[in-house]
Amino acid sequence: MSIILIVDDEKDIVDLISYNLEKEGFSTAKAYDGELALQIIKKQKPDLIILDLMLPKMNGLDVCKAVRHNPETFALPIIMLTAKSDEVDKVTGLEVGADDYVTKPFSVKELTARVRSIFRRLKETDKTTAKEEFTYEGLKINYVSCLVSVNGKDVTLSPTELKLLFFLSRHPGRVYSRNQIIDHVWNDETFITDRAVDVHIRRLRSQIEQDMENPHYILTVRGFGYKFADLK
Repeated sequence: MSIILIVDDEKDIVDLISYNLEKEGFSTAKAYDGELALQIIKKQKPDLIILDLMLPKMNGLDVCKAVRHNPETFALPIIMLTAKSDEVDKVTGLEVGADDYVTKPFSVKELTARVRSIFRRLKETDKTTAKEEFTYEGLKINYVSCLVSVNGKDVTLSPTELKLLFFLSRHPGRVYSRNQIIDHVWNDETFITDRAVDVHIRRLRSQIEQDMENPHYILTVRGFGYKFADLK
């Protein structure tokens, strides 16, 4: 059974979310401040976190950063739950590694749907990561031989373009900021700017997309970054 950690300093909200998630078959853990949340994460190893932004002792952004910087928890899914609806706060939350963002007041049904969506995506990612090959609407990737083809025609990509394509295609539907792409693809090997990411994405698209102005595989999420298309 999947364990979901709910972190919010408002007990009523925590209890409401917990009650509804447990009705849906999930197990829940509760924390009312950031420091306690990190302790529970270490001990209970939850499968997903619903995390408020404004918390005592340690705010939600710092909790998110701590989770992402820990090799044991860096991939742990996080849904930010906060009263702040400003676009800057949303982007900041996503930049530090949140997977999704829900603002208060919120619909419990919507929140539950987002939770289920993340778990579905994780299952699809696990399937994709375990495979040696990936095929999606004419695009074929062999992760072992590093061969790529589009509609049966072989495509020659640079090592960087291959790494970009491998990374994004192994996480379809997941949006990544430019900084997150730099961290995953370049691994701090060299100094890379946001602009350089855009250039490499454009070069990759020039090789695999039929229409670069209306890409089919590598999609732009305006104001944030890029993602591989959602699998249908």
